[in-house]
Amino acid sequence: MTVQQYDEIGEVFEGFKALPVVRYGEVPSFLAMVGDVRGRSVLDLACGTGFYSREFRRRGAADVLGIDISGEMVAVARSLEEREPLGVRYEVGDAAELRPLGKRFDIGVAVQLLNYADGVAAMERMCRNAHRNLAPGAELFLFQQSPDYDFGGPSLAKYGFVTELTGEKAEAGPRVRTTALLDPPVTIASTFPRREVYETCLRAAGFRELTWVPLEVSDAGLHEFGAEFWADLLANPPLEMLRCRA
Repeated sequence: MTVQQYDEIGEVFEGFKALPVVRYGEVPSFLAMVGDVRGRSVLDLACGTGFYSREFRRRGAADVLGIDISGEMVAVARSLEEREPLGVRYEVGDAAELRPLGKRFDIGVAVQLLNYADGVAAMERMCRNAHRNLAPGAELFLFQQSPDYDFGGPSLAKYGFVTELTGEKAEAGPRVRTTALLDPPVTIASTFPRREVYETCLRAAGFRELTWVPLEVSDAGLHEFGAEFWADLLANPPLEMLRCRA
C-alpha cells in the first residue's frame, strides 16, 4: 500500500463522509451491519482519521483502538480526539505487519483495507493479524469496492466519486483509480481484488461464516434525492460489505 497518498490528504479525508454515496450509503449501511457495540471493545483497522472509531465510542463501545498505516491520518485523528475527547486510542501501524495488541477485541472493523494489500500474501497477513487480535467468535466487518462492479456502467459522478481501471494488473486483481469529487478532487489508487481472493485469504486466516452484504441507501438519502437518483448505484453497486467470524 502507498502510504504517501494518504499522508498527503490529511484532514481533507474527513470530507469524504459528506459525499452522497458515503453519507447515505456507506455510513448507514456499515453502522447497521455492525449493530450494537455497547460495552464491547472495537478494533478499527485502516481507521483513517477516526470517523468510525469515534462513532463506535459515541454509540457506547467500552474501548476503541484505531490503527492506520498513515502517520498523518493518525495525527488528524488524535487532533480530533483532543478537540472532542471520547477516549479513543490511535496507533500508527501496518495491518500486514501488525504486532499482537495485548488483548483480543470483541469486534473488528476494516473499511477499505484489504484492497490496499500489495499482493495475495500481504492480504492474507492482514487477515491473520486481524484474526489473532480478535476474541474467539468475534466478528470482523469489512467494507470495500464490490468485486462485481461493472466499470462500463453509468458514471458515479452524481454520487460524489468516479472509479476507473488504470490498465495495470496486480496479483489480486486489476488496479483502479478512484477520484472523490471534492474541492479540489482527491484521487487514490488501489487494487480491485477478485471475490475469491478476499474469501480465500479470510478463510486461510481462520475466519468462517463469510457473508457478503449489499450496500443500501438510507431513508434519509431516498428522501433527500428520490429513488430515481439512486437507481444507477443500486443497479451496479460500486461498494459491498462483508462479515465473518473469528
